[in-house]
Amino acid sequence: MYQLKSAVHAEIEVKKSRFLGQLYPIYSRSEAQALLHQIRAQHPHAVHVCSVLLCEGDSGLDDDGEPSGTAAKPMYNVLVHKELFNVLAVVVRYWGGTKLGAGGLTRAYGQAISDAFKLAELVAIEVLSEIRLRVNFADESPLRRLCETYLASILEVTYGDKVSLHIKLKAADIDRFYQEAHNLLRGDIERLSQDL
Repeated sequence: MYQLKSAVHAEIEVKKSRFLGQLYPIYSRSEAQALLHQIRAQHPHAVHVCSVLLCEGDSGLDDDGEPSGTAAKPMYNVLVHKELFNVLAVVVRYWGGTKLGAGGLTRAYGQAISDAFKLAELVAIEVLSEIRLRVNFADESPLRRLCETYLASILEVTYGDKVSLHIKLKAADIDRFYQEAHNLLRGDIERLSQDL
């Protein structure tokens, strides 16, 4: 998965209709709605402002009056194919006087976003995950050093009959981290279920 380093824009013309493809790095629905409001204000004579939002815990597709499935869906397909996330895709359409038909609209909206994507600089998204471990008091310090090696964050530490640590690190490293911790602590480690 990737996200945009910065916003990018591209314009195409199809039978005198102008399609302004825009991609923005976005992290929430409220941020996307505010940006869409600004874009609509900047383009008061546009006939459609279609959008797709893809961000953690939220997504949305809006054809803005175009026939269902001819605008937002092809834009969405480009984003998914290119593995983009935390993104707001917008295509502003200015009417050119000629109907494009469903196939023409689908191609135009997809192409506007695809052309904008060609200008994008991408940043890989590191997916994080959490693990909860319980160890003896004497093993807390070696486990903390191992966390530093993996650039893991310790979110919470609870002391009881043993030490429980809630740790966040790259999802791709979880199994290797646990195996290394298990070996380091001679098997004297307990992996707690996520709901504890």
